[in-house]
Amino acid sequence: MARLEIGQIIAVIKEKLPEAVVEEVLDGVDPFVVVKAEQWGETARLCRDDSRLGFDLLSCISGVDYPEREEGPEIEVIYHLDSTVNHHGLTIKVKLPRGDPRVASVEEIWRTADWHERETYDLVGVIFEGHHNLVRILCADDWVGHPLRKDYESPDSFHGIKNVIY
Repeated sequence: MARLEIGQIIAVIKEKLPEAVVEEVLDGVDPFVVVKAEQWGETARLCRDDSRLGFDLLSCISGVDYPEREEGPEIEVIYHLDSTVNHHGLTIKVKLPRGDPRVASVEEIWRTADWHERETYDLVGVIFEGHHNLVRILCADDWVGHPLRKDYESPDSFHGIKNVIY
């Protein structure tokens, strides 16, 4: 297969899943596409399995908290996909309601999603439905809150250990 440009990649997704793509941002340093949360699992499988796309590597998942967006409080989950065969990449964003951020897990599609999803759950509070072991990975099991949320307040202490902020 040959390397595809971002517009060609999005055209393949739209061809197979016409309702999945809700926004495209093709200019700038890191072009991306926004996919409906309810179609993320199907879109992820297409991205891996369609030979024109061949996204065999999920290199990163990030979660970003946007509590004051005009359209309402959201959390974005950002996926960075790469094809080691076709030598192209894709950034996909999935927008979730901040009050109940849930999206399908893709750990069965890309094994690297296992720890990436756990980290995003731990730090931002996204629930990855279907994940086999969605538990904290960086914070203690009994930690309260999600440290990368904009309204997070660091505790003064944890189990008697004073929190020192420099």
